[in-house]
Amino acid sequence: MNAEFFDAISDLEREKGIPSKHMLESISKALIAAYRRESGNSESTNVFVEPDMNKKTIRMFVRKLVTDDVLDPSCEISPEEARKIDPRAELNGFVDVAIDTKRFTRIAAQTAKQVIIQGIREAERGKALAEYSQKERELMSGSVTRTDPRNGNVYIDISGGNGSNEAVLPTSEQIHGEQLEDGDHVRVYVVEARESARGVQMVVSRTHPGLVKRLFEMEVPEISDGTVQIKSISREAGSRTKLAVWSADPNVDPIGACVGARGARVEKIVEELRGEKIDIIKYSDDPTEYVAAALSPSSVVSVELIDDTKSCRVIVPDDQLSLAIGREGQNARLAARLTGYKIDIKPLSQV
Repeated sequence: MNAEFFDAISDLEREKGIPSKHMLESISKALIAAYRRESGNSESTNVFVEPDMNKKTIRMFVRKLVTDDVLDPSCEISPEEARKIDPRAELNGFVDVAIDTKRFTRIAAQTAKQVIIQGIREAERGKALAEYSQKERELMSGSVTRTDPRNGNVYIDISGGNGSNEAVLPTSEQIHGEQLEDGDHVRVYVVEARESARGVQMVVSRTHPGLVKRLFEMEVPEISDGTVQIKSISREAGSRTKLAVWSADPNVDPIGACVGARGARVEKIVEELRGEKIDIIKYSDDPTEYVAAALSPSSVVSVELIDDTKSCRVIVPDDQLSLAIGREGQNARLAARLTGYKIDIKPLSQV
């Protein structure tokens, strides 16, 4: 173990972020394991390594008991042999015997090399995981590179074309009916960064409500600067989204800001979501007003809250009943998710 070896460890710490202490600990463990394999004693616990970054040395020792009756030379030593190593060695004491590295150099070098390679890989994975984790819950753009025919997962290059960052869009996060072809440019929402057999990988989504939120933040300056707030989102990807918005500024119309002049802002988002319908409603601290607005585009006669429960009874005109409920109950379902209230819809004539 020469000076160049320690210089290389220092370079790894500087360039790859691998602490020298961590690398030396790993190498020490690997050298001990190599010695145990060579000696044939896999359970020996009397071997230790002393690395010294300042002196740039790594020394190995085996600690042996000084005894007159040597039964196991791997862990015992006679007083005569012990005093050749340490003149102060006493009977029933211990002496540290240096391991001859000449016969051990090749194995040690190979082991150290493998540990260093493994350390570099772990450091790079850790660095990538930390970098990717910072992008969680963010909106990213990329182009489709391939689709796995076995499971339907779509892989998206979000690195700008150099192929270094490939995110996976699982089938569970894909919009039903949306066909993504190689080369298609899409925006995705980063759900999480995780380690896989292929290394660190970003998992992205096209169905997450966060995708809609980030798209509005990008298209509506009043949202990005905090003038307009998104209070709640409920979504059935590929079909319909309800968005509750609010502004503390009485001079700002939160719905108008999101829709934009002649609907330009919301149209860009609808286009990105392949025609998904978006209902933008005004949030209210008054649950009756909030629930009534959430059932848009249906008109509402009245909303009655049921005491001490998150439930309410909504009365709508007879000709608005199907609109309030929506196809297969979608409008009522999304309104319930948006507001957090269980909604029971009744026609006016039945009341």
